[in-house]
Amino acid sequence: MQSVPPYWMSLVGGMLIGTSASILLLSAGRIAGVSGIAARMLTKPDSETGWRLAFLIGLIVGPVAFTRITGHVPALRIAASLPVLVLAGLLVGFGTRLGSGCTSGHGVVGLARLSPRSMSAVATFLAIAMLTVFLVRHGEGFL
Repeated sequence: MQSVPPYWMSLVGGMLIGTSASILLLSAGRIAGVSGIAARMLTKPDSETGWRLAFLIGLIVGPVAFTRITGHVPALRIAASLPVLVLAGLLVGFGTRLGSGCTSGHGVVGLARLSPRSMSAVATFLAIAMLTVFLVRHGEGFL
């Protein structure tokens, strides 16, 4: 069997994300922002609860299906402690509320629509992410 280029899985995954976001936008007129979809599931059920639930179930079932189909389990290494992960999750949740969306809504759909608000949000996400990585890796001398 011929080996697959190392970027192949990421390329296919990105294409699937873009395709699913496009289908949701074109069929339901909704932006595939995961944080907004998840947050709305915590409110009173309405006419959109069904597709939101299906979307979230797909996020859970997708990796399981990938593993079953390909037989490949992606390597996962988490070096942070549980308290750091909890704090990071809370900060991400706060940031998605503050920025009125997350990387999936702004980065995938918003940039494709050339939304100035999404361009600003993604630039902010990336700048903060780069600063965070720099401080985690080299911050001992700065802090």
